[in-house]
Amino acid sequence: MPESFYKNHKEILKKAQATIESRAYWTPYPESPRAYGEDAPKEGEAAFEDRLGKRFALDQAADSWSTGGETSAYGRDLGVSYPVVPVTAVLDAAEIASNEWASVSIKHRAGVCLEILDRLSRNSFEMAHAVMQTTGQSFLMAFQAGGPHALDRGLEAVAYGFGALTRLPRKMEWEKPQGKRDPLVISKTWRIRPAGIAVTIGVSTFPTWNGYPGILASLVTGNPVILKPHPATILPLALFVETARAVLADADLDPNTVQLAVDTAAAPIAKDLVMDPRVKLVDYTGGSSFGDWLEANVGHAEVFTEKAGVNSVIIDSAEDLKGVFRNLSVSMTMYGGQMCTTPQNVYVPREGIHVAGEHVGYDEVASGLAGAIEGLLSDDDRASDILGAIKDRAALDRMDEAADGHAVLLGSREVANPQFPDAVVRTPVIIGVDGVDKEAYMREMFGPVIYVIATDSTQDSLELATESALRHGAITWLVYSSNPEVQDLAEDAAVDAGVSVAFNLTGGLLVNQSAAFSDFHVTGANPAGNASLTDPAFIAKRFRVVGVRKPA
Repeated sequence: MPESFYKNHKEILKKAQATIESRAYWTPYPESPRAYGEDAPKEGEAAFEDRLGKRFALDQAADSWSTGGETSAYGRDLGVSYPVVPVTAVLDAAEIASNEWASVSIKHRAGVCLEILDRLSRNSFEMAHAVMQTTGQSFLMAFQAGGPHALDRGLEAVAYGFGALTRLPRKMEWEKPQGKRDPLVISKTWRIRPAGIAVTIGVSTFPTWNGYPGILASLVTGNPVILKPHPATILPLALFVETARAVLADADLDPNTVQLAVDTAAAPIAKDLVMDPRVKLVDYTGGSSFGDWLEANVGHAEVFTEKAGVNSVIIDSAEDLKGVFRNLSVSMTMYGGQMCTTPQNVYVPREGIHVAGEHVGYDEVASGLAGAIEGLLSDDDRASDILGAIKDRAALDRMDEAADGHAVLLGSREVANPQFPDAVVRTPVIIGVDGVDKEAYMREMFGPVIYVIATDSTQDSLELATESALRHGAITWLVYSSNPEVQDLAEDAAVDAGVSVAFNLTGGLLVNQSAAFSDFHVTGANPAGNASLTDPAFIAKRFRVVGVRKPA
């Protein structure tokens, strides 16, 4: 069966490998819901509805069942319970599975991974509803980011991993001339030694998009994976585990190569999992506090993190200010600002900027941005589709404390979701602040909070954004300037700060969006995270190469 999996999907793998070299646009997983057939939406929704209020029947040996802390951001009662397996039992099962999985050929492992992705693609609508309800994303975002875009990132990891494992020759006869003497002849082989048990610690906002790369990178390189979802967002990763275990069983392999480990906020198990010396790989997405703890304390394993960051927009000058506002109004409000790539801080010189040769003051820029966001979100139906819902109470608390005596340029308002009346939906609060008040804005205010910061100059804006990135991390910068010299300065500053930067986006491309096979998500070069999705370093330490030399 693994042979047929690889045969069925090898052309997609080849194309993925070619694309990560060209960095061009490509996807085998359509992002348009219409591409999946007329019946797929209803079937996917029915499959999701059938999950509710029931046990999620994974074939793991469960001591008990728990709903974790899972809730719906849209006010629905999900009531899905998951098998609870003791940490020691999960690790023991992974250890048993590891020898078999490591012995499977590289092609066959890749075939299993590709088949998992293919089956998930066919169930994209069920996954979309699971992601939407548990995270608060709108349906279209949940469908795209939770389905095809996440699958793209998983496939990217498989392609990188397969390339890394197959780059070296596996066997050769090595000959060194010795002049008049007989040559030295040695038979050399190289064996791949997987690192060991991998643990993925899921995030509550984008569990599949952030989770698949590490999971698939570990699997293709021969490591069993334990998935520990965020207790508030379990179902999407449980669907992955169910699919993966079914593929492994069809391949006559131990399903415990992939396991689910659920917990609650009151009784967390992540530290117990990762501190076991058998764990050799940890993938984490989430807040900086626990990410910092992992980096500092898990010395026996490779730790890959994506943590918090403060993303910046630097406005120096523009040819089309309305285009700037249109672009920013969407990028800053999608999913209520709950994307790790969402801009938070907008730096504008207090003396204003030049727009198509004319001077525009700071106040006009600030009010123009506020007006664009207010207009975009003025209709509740449209606002609901853009903003999604807020599940984390802490996000609302941050909104309440964000102003802290500063000028409120646009207050937040409640939005009524016509389909889900119990959903908590808020428009952003926009705050004007002086650049010297660093304590106000040099912190991640995850959620619908925007600061418009008055600076002494564009140079001052760049210095403040750089300081923020180096101290607190950043994933994206967006710079608006018509001046090539300023663009060069900004590019150098971004490289120094370890932040991916985009320039002068006014159309449909948003700074939030990171394209698989082309863009690297997070650089690993500032406190926002120590890893990048997906570069060679994300793969390399998940296995080791052991040489064997014998006389020919």
